[in-house]
Amino acid sequence: MKLICQGVELSDAVIKVTKALNSKNVSPILEGIKLTAKDDCLTLFATDLELAIEKKINAEVLVEGETVVPGKFFGELVKMLTNEQIELSLDDSQKLKIKYTDGEVEKKCFPVEEYPELERIESAKGFVILSKELKDLITKTIFSVSVDEGRPTLKGCLFEAEDYKISAVALDGYRLAMVNKPLEQKAEKMSVIVPARSLNELNKFLDDSDDIIHVKVENNFLMVDLEHTMIMTRLLSGDFINYKQIIPTDFDTNVIINKDQFKNSLDRASILSRLEKNNLVKLDIKENVVNLISNSDDGANLKESIAINLVGKDMTIAFNSRYLLDCMKAVDDEFIKINLNTPVNPCVITPCDKEEYLYLILPVRIV
Repeated sequence: MKLICQGVELSDAVIKVTKALNSKNVSPILEGIKLTAKDDCLTLFATDLELAIEKKINAEVLVEGETVVPGKFFGELVKMLTNEQIELSLDDSQKLKIKYTDGEVEKKCFPVEEYPELERIESAKGFVILSKELKDLITKTIFSVSVDEGRPTLKGCLFEAEDYKISAVALDGYRLAMVNKPLEQKAEKMSVIVPARSLNELNKFLDDSDDIIHVKVENNFLMVDLEHTMIMTRLLSGDFINYKQIIPTDFDTNVIINKDQFKNSLDRASILSRLEKNNLVKLDIKENVVNLISNSDDGANLKESIAINLVGKDMTIAFNSRYLLDCMKAVDDEFIKINLNTPVNPCVITPCDKEEYLYLILPVRIV
């Protein structure tokens, strides 16, 4: 193998694929990055067998070939060579020579035949979505994913696609997030659970553009095909919670409130509430005002009033302020609707005039 490439492109590619490396791997070869030189292209590939990332860059390929270079070493070296033209060559003893303007480095590589091969997904099953819509779908749900090792299926987002619509659902036992987005092409009915870690990494590759993104599903794997980049993840197995049965549909109290005013008050209240174990903030809803109240054990108190449009009965209810803030940071509507029944029943937050998202939060019992 022998090739010439630009250091800035190589460094950027290495940074991207190393997101799929896991320092906890017991197999040393999974700490490596597979390099494949072919057809005027250098392909970098890394995986921990749960997440895989592939990135292609332009290269002048003089001799085709492939090897597996130690990832940490390679990454730390090439990030210092972004202004260089780099020559990579592999000799018969499996040593990779990295040549640049003022020097060269040699490093022993792993046997490429020992590197695991992941099957490519060729299935037509999946969905097609705009980059900005997929990014928004992930951003507005990912924060509600559970971190409980005892409930593995809740450590991912449920994706449900059918016809021209996709829904993403995440919950952790205290809150639930559901977001709906349009698809660009009609999709077969499908339901998969995508690990949160994989979605977080995927989100870093997406932008707010109208670029078309193809997502394919096959054999318990999901693959996202981006320009010059491929991301593949193993799906979570098991049954997701029947979330539809826990979402109330009728409410006794409906509050319409300015989202930014509510968020700003919650930000200030959280300064006090985060000193407490439960991050408690109380909402006292009366007539056309909600009084937001927060206290701390050291005697600090906060009370702010926000004008609202109230339909239904007055209520006093308390929440973990962080859960409310996470929702407010995710949505960009000027006004939102807070739907309530009793101080011990779930609160449901929705847009005022559409069905793009729904957030459910369990209240904190107060005496």
